[in-house]
Amino acid sequence: MDGDRVEIDGGIMEGGGQILRVSTALSCLLGLPLRVRRIRAGRSQPGLRPQHLSGLEMVRDLCDGKLNGGEIGSTEITFTPGKIKGGTHIADTKTAGSVCLLMQVAMPCVLFAASPSELHLKGGTNAEMAPQIDYTVMVFKPIVEKFNFTFNCDIKRRGYYPQGGGEVVVQMSPVKELSPVNLTERGTVTKIYGRAFVAGALPIKLAKDMSAAAVRCIRREIRDLYINIQPVREPDDQAVGTGSGIIIVAETSTGCLLAGSSLGKRGKNADKVGIEAAEMLLQNLKHGGTVDDSLQDQLIIFMALAKGVSRVKSGPITLHTQTAIHFAEQLTKAKFTVTKSGEEDPSNDTYIIECQGIGMINPNL
Repeated sequence: MDGDRVEIDGGIMEGGGQILRVSTALSCLLGLPLRVRRIRAGRSQPGLRPQHLSGLEMVRDLCDGKLNGGEIGSTEITFTPGKIKGGTHIADTKTAGSVCLLMQVAMPCVLFAASPSELHLKGGTNAEMAPQIDYTVMVFKPIVEKFNFTFNCDIKRRGYYPQGGGEVVVQMSPVKELSPVNLTERGTVTKIYGRAFVAGALPIKLAKDMSAAAVRCIRREIRDLYINIQPVREPDDQAVGTGSGIIIVAETSTGCLLAGSSLGKRGKNADKVGIEAAEMLLQNLKHGGTVDDSLQDQLIIFMALAKGVSRVKSGPITLHTQTAIHFAEQLTKAKFTVTKSGEEDPSNDTYIIECQGIGMINPNL
């Protein structure tokens, strides 16, 4: 500790930008001054990239905070939060850096603001190494809203690697407190749907090929369900650059949503993109959990802040999730336990993530 500054080692465990997002959001919410060292020490290009910096700057602006060390490539920052306020805030990565990761750092903060917020997030909407915006809207949104808040996510423009140029507008009203969730019953898969998209210079045939390959792959495992994966060409006035990809969602009888997704890139066969997404979905369905690998870690911060005990049944715990739990516990004093689920079927690799949340109360409401 440096005076009252919480010291965070950004190089341990997953060693990436997620440590920065979780720590900064909690610092802002709890009014804890922060120092993060060895930022992204686990990455080939350590230090802040444009998307991390724009996320930090947005949180700084959200709460009239002070940020030192905020330059591209910086491996150490100090952050001193102020009071969270609503209003309109803009974050622009000026690259294809993910708008979804910007949303991850800002959303918990604006839930506890003094008034409604509108976030204009600019960058890549469908980026590698991050959830696609379609995932955020189709899976993350309906599940995270079970914590008892709602948000609106309007995709103004899509943007792809390398230039980005996408824009998403998120509108949220603050809440008094978050409710705990109990996501422990998987139920049975009732429908499978999705979208395969192309944009820019790519023909719609690629989207149809991705969709068809994905359907064939899923059919080998799941024979009796109608699978509806729409091939779409993004309108030219709503997409910047050239990109392609697919997301497939399985919905269950208890309202669980699990997904698989993949992005196209130059030289990668369209069938391969479709099959990759289908295999990811099938893998997520196999473990018997109620959330997929991408959602697991995104729920941790909300579980930590909620009032009462949250329980989520998941497949094997990812390193991202272990990392989120580690820093959520360090900063909030919420208590997490992860136990192997006592299933009838011992081949099921499922776990219960349980959290006694801190019951954060919005002081502004």
